[in-house]
Amino acid sequence: MYRCLQLAKLGAGYVAPNPMVGAVLVYRDRIIGEGYHKKYGEAHAEVNCIGQAAANGLASLIDQSTLYVSLEPCAHFGKTPPCADLIIRHRIPKVVIGCRDPFEEVNGRGIEKLKAAGVKIELGILEENCKELNKRFFTFHIDHLPYIILKWAETKDGYIAPQTPPPPEGGILENPRAGRLFISNTYTNRLVHKWRSEEVAILVGTNTVEYDNPELTTRLWHGPSPIRLIVDMDLRLPDSLNIFNRQARTIIFNRLRHEEEGNLLYYQVSEDTSLVHQVVNALYQLKIQSVMVEGGAKLLQSFIDEDMWDEARVISNGQLAIGKGLKAPKLENFVRREGQTLLSDTINVYSKQLTG
Repeated sequence: MYRCLQLAKLGAGYVAPNPMVGAVLVYRDRIIGEGYHKKYGEAHAEVNCIGQAAANGLASLIDQSTLYVSLEPCAHFGKTPPCADLIIRHRIPKVVIGCRDPFEEVNGRGIEKLKAAGVKIELGILEENCKELNKRFFTFHIDHLPYIILKWAETKDGYIAPQTPPPPEGGILENPRAGRLFISNTYTNRLVHKWRSEEVAILVGTNTVEYDNPELTTRLWHGPSPIRLIVDMDLRLPDSLNIFNRQARTIIFNRLRHEEEGNLLYYQVSEDTSLVHQVVNALYQLKIQSVMVEGGAKLLQSFIDEDMWDEARVISNGQLAIGKGLKAPKLENFVRREGQTLLSDTINVYSKQLTG
């Protein structure tokens, strides 16, 4: 099952809204085939695994082997035929499953179908590891919410940015990067772009776009760029900014209009209710399973204050202090899950402290 998880991770960033899945076919303690779900709409892990065994000239051993798979095989027709039917057709006698699939079209139906065909099932092997791998998928289908990751970089003395003057009326700063503070180092920046490639969307506020004019892509890493989500309530951002360069789908949350122009969606929200909850609900309706909120400080803090987050990734530069500026957000009710150091930067990952 560990090998299934290793394989499944190779699909990160490419398979959403499907889950990441890995499969291994074992004959007498020897792997004769393995596979993973590589891209949304294409063959599932079980198909690739069984296909590899056949391609290796080992088709005669398939009906004497055990199939290990990190998530319950599907039992419905979607973009591809049911994997449970494939397993039954190949007469695989035993299937070891990491965890059940919470998607309503599956959710035990794959297991029931296999059992009804006489397949022996072993369920719950490395179950928590398998659920952790697909935490975005599970959160979306069980809690009916996107998985929300907060991310920011802060100085040694707890600032996220220097104090900067507002941009000119109706425009942006002439040279926005001139006063920009680069907190994280080159290696950490590359890691952040890797993180972006693993999420469906990335969210920033108006001020971040005005001051930084970011592209919000994965230009420092291979892999797909996320959907760009921008909060611009009064639609004051000029179309000369990088977010309008059509390199990625872009959604602008605003209070003025709701319409679509090519890969740009203007999504209207109300000023009368919580912006955070409106954005989160919109992401669920748009079937966006995960989002990384990258700033600015006000937007990040609003997600914290409304307790709408699952994970926070905080980059701290231990060598940089600026004395004054814009204070970094403050987490509440959290536990530290992991940490690492990249030269000047310490990267800590936090989760919410569950109560009750």
